Amino acid sequence: MELRHLRYFVAVAEELHFSRAAERLHIAQPAVSEQIRQLEEELGVRLLNRTKRNVSLTEAGAALLTEARRVLQRVDVARLATHEVRDRTTARLRIGYTPASLPSSVPKALQRLAASMKDLEVTLEPGFGLELITDVRDERLDAAIVSLPAPTAGLRTTQLGQERAVAALPVGHRHAIRPAIRLDQVAPERIVVLPREASRPFYDAVLAACQSAALSPSLVETRGTCVEPALLAVASGAGIGLLPESVADRYSTPGVRFVPIDGEHPAVSTAVVTRRDSAHLPTVAFLRSVSQAHTRPTLVASGTAVTTAG
Repeated sequence: MELRHLRYFVAVAEELHFSRAAERLHIAQPAVSEQIRQLEEELGVRLLNRTKRNVSLTEAGAALLTEARRVLQRVDVARLATHEVRDRTTARLRIGYTPASLPSSVPKALQRLAASMKDLEVTLEPGFGLELITDVRDERLDAAIVSLPAPTAGLRTTQLGQERAVAALPVGHRHAIRPAIRLDQVAPERIVVLPREASRPFYDAVLAACQSAALSPSLVETRGTCVEPALLAVASGAGIGLLPESVADRYSTPGVRFVPIDGEHPAVSTAVVTRRDSAHLPTVAFLRSVSQAHTRPTLVASGTAVTTAG
């Protein structure tokens, strides 16, 4: 028994006329008659009394009509619920990001998206890189901005370019007035870094660059994904911060000055990670917008920066 059998039967039972039922269903009358015949054959009972002049329900047909209406009503409720979820999903975009690495192209893309998709609800969720990738795989997030390399097999990665390291210095530091510094100029000072879990590729790039510069600095690791504790540690004199340059784009902390690193410097690739087979319209629109917005200005030494939400 299929839903169309029930729909055809209910139409005939309510109209008590095969031609009118066919018109109501927008199909040919022989098709209606054939479906009713198949239904009666499957149930092994006559549902309708037919004569040349009229059609009437049998006792079994009357019983089926009551239940068939209930079934079709529940199907309509299920369809409506599904459409409501679909409509909510197509009006929502869930993006994960690591607070230490959010290229300026992402906020720009979201601004464009908000202008073109008025009803779109965007949710930004901070987290650790590996956790964000898992959330994309499990469909808890539509996209995630992460540093590479990362375990993205089976996912789609949209490159956002390189993210260099920038030095964060207390404003009273002897190198804070320089337009740029070299890594070997930070020795023998302590280096403030975010925990490895916040961005493993960036953390590993910092260590590799220090080794390449023959530095063995003492690392001061802050906790969690937030950038503010690292900047406050720098301001208080705990050490020189080596942080992703997007931090300088988005944060302004009294007592801290961002200075570019000259010569060999830590750098990692940044990308948007999405499901490869995703046909989610807001996700597709976001990828298109962030690709168009991906132009990063060259960082100059500065004590001020723009702070963005998230």
